[in-house]
Amino acid sequence: MSEISLTAALKEWAIAIDALTQGSTILLLRKGGIREQSFAIAHSHVWLYPTYEHQKPHLLKPEYARQVVPVESGWHPATVPIQAWAEITHVFEVQEAEAIAALLPFHIWNEAFVLERLKWKARSPLSVLLLRVYGLPQPQPIPYRAEYGGCKSWIELQAGLSPEMAKPVLTEDDYRQRVEAIALLMKSVDSCSTQL
Repeated sequence: MSEISLTAALKEWAIAIDALTQGSTILLLRKGGIREQSFAIAHSHVWLYPTYEHQKPHLLKPEYARQVVPVESGWHPATVPIQAWAEITHVFEVQEAEAIAALLPFHIWNEAFVLERLKWKARSPLSVLLLRVYGLPQPQPIPYRAEYGGCKSWIELQAGLSPEMAKPVLTEDDYRQRVEAIALLMKSVDSCSTQL
């Protein structure tokens, strides 16, 4: 992975990125930002860009809710710590509450979040992303830029970050086992899947 080939970033709650980087989860649930008609995979290799403004502790499992520090609307840090990049390896699209409920053990959100996500843009499926995460030796701070703000999923970073020193958060076997468990579950609920 070269510096030039990795400028795209996926925006996500900081608490979710922490969980991905620690290997606690490999899964994100997405429907896209307010400015997006629907969620689509724009890039399969991305930096993970943490956001703070819309994190809602009441939508997280207790162990994650306790870690969130609420911030005022419009707040952002002067510099943003980039901890990792990820390869999005699989995407499943689901619309049934039972399918999402079955995934509860695999992610950081609670049932209230799942119900809220399903109701929002109700005609759009919920995308279940599986990410192979590579953590940097130390978080790399980059300056916040106005174009990074707003409710959108994808941004292009202007900072020159190199992914070359990053190491896989999980072993290949650990990652494969988690993917297989989730894929089996998704197959049993008849979801639409894509391997990237």
